[in-house]
Amino acid sequence: MREIRAHDEDQAKERFAASLNERVRGEAVLRAAEERLRDAQSGPIAQGFGPLTGAALVSREAWVNRLRNDRADAALRMNSYDNELQRRRVELTDASRAREVLDKLETRQREAHRQAGERIANAELDEMGLRAHARRSAA
Repeated sequence: MREIRAHDEDQAKERFAASLNERVRGEAVLRAAEERLRDAQSGPIAQGFGPLTGAALVSREAWVNRLRNDRADAALRMNSYDNELQRRRVELTDASRAREVLDKLETRQREAHRQAGERIANAELDEMGLRAHARRSAA
């Protein structure tokens, strides 16, 4: 049973690590989306360089809106990654506790078995001592 719990804990660790890795990648995607949005908002048209035609303004605004949407999507994915990571953390904690409970139970059982063995050994030594004393007293 302990091996099963240890295996469950190992799998929970792997799933937690995978979720953490996804979150790190999601964070990188979010930072890149934010950087692209900042660059687009402070690009040449925003600084007053280049022709300021209506088509250029509409095109730029559409581009900025798309980048805002990309950034919002990345933020939503990050929220999802955070939720999944939290769920995996709880799963890992539960698996670790289950294994620790079995480890403690095993330790207690080993200790109880050791104590029972010592009691039997002590009882046998006491019996041997009583027999030796009885033989000496009889002689």
